[in-house]
Amino acid sequence: MINRKALFADETADFKTPYEPEAGDKVTLKIRTLSNDVLKAYTVINGIKRNMDKLPSKPEAAFDYYTLTFTCPEKAVSYYFILEDDDERISYNRLGCVENAQPEFDFCFVPGFKVPDWAKGTVFYQIFTDRFFDGDPTNNVEDNEYYYLGGHSKKISEWYKFPDELDVRCFYGGDLQGVKQKLGYLQELGVEAIYFNPLFVSPSNHKYDTQDYGHIDPHLAVIEEDLDHRMQFWEHNNGYAPRYIKRVISPVNLEKSDEYFAELVEDIHSRGMRVIMDGVFNHCGSFNKWLDREGIYLNKEGYEQKGAYQSATSPYRSYFKFKKPREAKSEYESWWDNVTLPKLNYENSAELEEYILETGAKWVSAPFNADGWRLDVAADLGHSERYNHKFWQKFRERVRAANGDAFIFAEHYGNPVRWFNGKEWDSVMNYDAFMEPVTWLLTGMDKHSALFDGNKLYDGNAFFDAMFKNMSRFPRPSLDSALNQLSNHDHSRFLTRTNRTVGTLKTKGPHAAGENTDIRVMALAVLIQMTWPGSPGIYYADEAGQVGWTDPDSRRTYPWGNEFKRLIDYHKSLIAMRKSVDCIKMGSIKRLDAGNGFIAYGRFNSNDCAAVVINCSDGELRISVPVWELGVPRFTAMNREFLYDGFDFYEGGGEAEVRYGRLFVTLPEKSGCVYTYKFKD
Repeated sequence: MINRKALFADETADFKTPYEPEAGDKVTLKIRTLSNDVLKAYTVINGIKRNMDKLPSKPEAAFDYYTLTFTCPEKAVSYYFILEDDDERISYNRLGCVENAQPEFDFCFVPGFKVPDWAKGTVFYQIFTDRFFDGDPTNNVEDNEYYYLGGHSKKISEWYKFPDELDVRCFYGGDLQGVKQKLGYLQELGVEAIYFNPLFVSPSNHKYDTQDYGHIDPHLAVIEEDLDHRMQFWEHNNGYAPRYIKRVISPVNLEKSDEYFAELVEDIHSRGMRVIMDGVFNHCGSFNKWLDREGIYLNKEGYEQKGAYQSATSPYRSYFKFKKPREAKSEYESWWDNVTLPKLNYENSAELEEYILETGAKWVSAPFNADGWRLDVAADLGHSERYNHKFWQKFRERVRAANGDAFIFAEHYGNPVRWFNGKEWDSVMNYDAFMEPVTWLLTGMDKHSALFDGNKLYDGNAFFDAMFKNMSRFPRPSLDSALNQLSNHDHSRFLTRTNRTVGTLKTKGPHAAGENTDIRVMALAVLIQMTWPGSPGIYYADEAGQVGWTDPDSRRTYPWGNEFKRLIDYHKSLIAMRKSVDCIKMGSIKRLDAGNGFIAYGRFNSNDCAAVVINCSDGELRISVPVWELGVPRFTAMNREFLYDGFDFYEGGGEAEVRYGRLFVTLPEKSGCVYTYKFKD
C-alpha cells in the first residue's frame, strides 16, 4: 500500500517552477513520496499521461521526489498525478489522494498570470475612515448639512457613542489626517498595506454610494471654502443645501483633497506600506453628478450639463436604465431596489465604460500612485455574466498598463473560479476559504452572528474539509494573496461572535455585543490567521478588542485610550513571527491532525517548517503531531516559536523533543502553539 500521509504536491515554488510560468517556459513539476514506496509516477497534463523521473536521493532520505519538465503552452494547464505500486493505483490533486481523477480539483495555472509579489502574504489593515481617528475637526460633516435617507446629517461629538440603527448619515469625524497621525502606530503593529473603504465624494459615512469618482471627499481631507449654514428641520431639498454644495463641488476643496491624498500615499509608501482603494463600480449614488437626483449640481458653475434624473436629454441618460426613458425624474434601476444606489448601465454606454476604466487607471497613476483596487460586489457589475467578464478584462488591462504592480481583488461570495482565468481578478476577499470556516470552528457562529450551529463548533475535521475544498478553487498566486479577515465592515466583529449569541443591534442592543465574549477564542483565531496561507487582513480596532454586531454596529470607532493593549501586543508578536519564519508567508500547508476541539497543521518549504497546534476545546489535550510529514527527522528537537496558554503569550521558550517523527504537545483549554525546525543543507 502506498503511504498516503507521505504523498505531497502543490503549486508552491518547491513543487512547481517557475511559480508563475509564461508560455515557452520550461516548467518542472514535482511530487513527494515515501522513500522506496512507489514503483511508478505519472503526471497527466491536459489529458495526456507522461512518465515522471525519480530524483537521486541519499540512502537515509525519508522521501523520494519524482519530477517532470515540459514546455509551457499558451493555453491553461491542468494536471494531476498518478502513483502506482504492486497493489494499487491512486491519483493526487489539489484535494490530495483520490481514487479517481476529479477534473474540477486538478492543479491548474494560466500561463502569464502574475500577481504582484508585494501582495502575496502581506499583512493588510482595513480602515473605515470616518471611524478611525479625527485628525482635523474643520472638515467634519455638520448637523443638518444635508438631507439623506429620511433625515439630516448628524455630527457625532462623542467619539465612543454606539452607532445608531440607521447609522449611514452619522459622522464621527475620522479623516485622512487622522490616518496620517496614526501611521507610526500601524508601522509598529507590522502593517504592510492599508486597504481604505471608499474615499470618493459621497453623502454617507460608508461611501459605497459614490457622488463623484473623480475626487476624494473633502469631508475626509481638506475644506478651505465653506459656508455657515444649517438646513431647517422641515427642509428636505438638497438643491438648497448651500454648505454641503459648497464643500463638495468647490474646485479648491476638491483639488486640495486630491493633493492631500497623494501626499498621504507618498508618506505611506515612505514607511514601506502599500495603499488599496475601494472601487464601487456596479452602482453609484443618487447624489452622483451624472444622475443628480437631488439637484446638487443643477445650474451650478462648471456643471452646465444636467444630470440624467433632471433631464431626459441629459448626456448621462444612457448611463442608467429608466422605467420611462423619455421622461425626466423617472424612476430607474437600482441595486437591490435601493433608490440611493442607481445601477450603472454599461452595456448602453461606451462613454460610461471608458470613464470608469480611466478612473481605475487614474488613481494608480501619478500623482496618486495607489497600489491597487478592492472591487465592491464585482460579480454584479453589468447585466450579464458575459459583459461582466468582458469589463473586468478591460479593467485589468487598463489598470496594469497604468501600474504594472497594481493588485486587483474582489468582494465575492461563492466560487470565484470563473474570474480566475488570468485576465480579470488577482484574488478575492476570502470568505469561503477563511472567514467562515474559522468562525464555525471556533465559535459555531456564522459571520453575521445570525446563526449558531453547535455541530460545527470545535469540529476540526469539518474545518479542514471546508478550508481545503474551498482553497482548491484558487490558483496558487491567488491563494497566496487572498485577503484572510476575521471581521470587516459587512459582518459582525469576530470578538462578538465568541459569545455565541445570535443577535443584531436592533434585537439585542449595543451592550450585548460585548457581553460574554471570550478573548481566548479571539487569540486562537488570530493565531490561525497569521499562520495560514494568504494575506492576513486586520479590520481596524479588532486588534484593540473592539466588538460589534453586524453592519452598522461593526463600524464602531477605534477605542483610542481604551485599547486592549495586550491584544495589540499579541498581534505585533504574531506578525513579527510571521515575517521571521520563512515558510509561513509562502510555504506549503499540510493537514497533520484534527478531531473534536483541536487542529494541527504544518507550513513548510525547503528552508524550514512550522507546526501549528490549536486546542479550541474546553479541556486540556495531549496531542501527538506527525511532524515527520513536514520533513522533520524521526529523532530531533523542534524550537518553540510561540505559545498562547489561554492567559498570555510567550515568544520562544526552548525546545520540544521529537520521537519517532512525532511532536508531543500538551495544551490547556483554549490555547495554541507554533514549533519550528530549520532544515540542514
